[in-house]
Amino acid sequence: MIKHSPNDSASFPVQVQITRGSMVESKHLVNAAVSDASGRIVKSWGDVQAPVYLRSAIKPLQAIPLVESGAADAFGLSDREISLACASHTGEDLHVQTVLSWLKRIGLSVDDLECGTHWPSYPEAERALAAAGEEPTAAHNNCSGKHTGFLTTSLHLGENYKGYIGLDHPVQKRIVKVMEDFTELDLSNAPIGIDGCSIPTIGVPLDSAAFAIAKFADPSSLSEERKHACSRIQTAIKNEPEMIAGSDRMCTPLNRSAKGKMIAKVGAEGVYLVALPELGFGVSLKAIDGTTRAAEIALGGILEDLGVMDDEIRTAIADFAHPVFKNRNDMEVGGAIVDLG
Repeated sequence: MIKHSPNDSASFPVQVQITRGSMVESKHLVNAAVSDASGRIVKSWGDVQAPVYLRSAIKPLQAIPLVESGAADAFGLSDREISLACASHTGEDLHVQTVLSWLKRIGLSVDDLECGTHWPSYPEAERALAAAGEEPTAAHNNCSGKHTGFLTTSLHLGENYKGYIGLDHPVQKRIVKVMEDFTELDLSNAPIGIDGCSIPTIGVPLDSAAFAIAKFADPSSLSEERKHACSRIQTAIKNEPEMIAGSDRMCTPLNRSAKGKMIAKVGAEGVYLVALPELGFGVSLKAIDGTTRAAEIALGGILEDLGVMDDEIRTAIADFAHPVFKNRNDMEVGGAIVDLG
């Protein structure tokens, strides 16, 4: 249950100010919440009670059935594969080849993925694929690891895995149940959309999302099976941060440098969720205008405010949290300021 107190909330969203020269050129507004594992809102900014589609930021929770069901053990999944099951990857060779070998091991192929196809988001991987005269497959989809995890769980449980992206399929019903358990909400009447990879995405308030990721960070109140699943997923992301995102993405250097002190995952349209296991806190945020740039800069400011940054993390994510903007002649022309109010 979410517990708000009169002093836990700032009146206004976080402001991310983009500067050029001597003036502020534009502003982004970011709503954010910090919760502990009991549901107490430690801090918040802006409207944290309106529903938000958490998009890919929720993937570590979506991976819980993969471990909790016994599927991960039954198919001998490594940390690399479990991290990839939580990923929005960049389509680099290490991601694609891991998906393909994982599919082969469970007796399926890329044709069984229902996530759709797109070119790699990492430019070097995209150029290499094009230079080889090849077309992308569903394995290049940034969500292909998550979908391979869905297939693995469904196979292990003896289900007909076809149509696993549908809201009425057991795969998705399990995920909704996990989200209800972690948020302690009845989501039967929550807003529902379709994500980029074709699975349902459910609207959840930011305060409840922060509560959910705090329980993931500190699962001590959960069942032994669920505690084990949370711990294993955290360990996999800590040990294999390249799989959670890839080159030129904030999630990878943040998770690598944090070394388990933070488990961070971005979502489309300016969403971020971060688990802080040492504090037992969860952070959720949403850039109102949907820009990832704003979400990354705001997250850096919030993590500083919580006192969880160290020099290694600060340096690792500086390009994202404290960007310096340059023009086509490589001249420094601007930067960013975070105002937490």
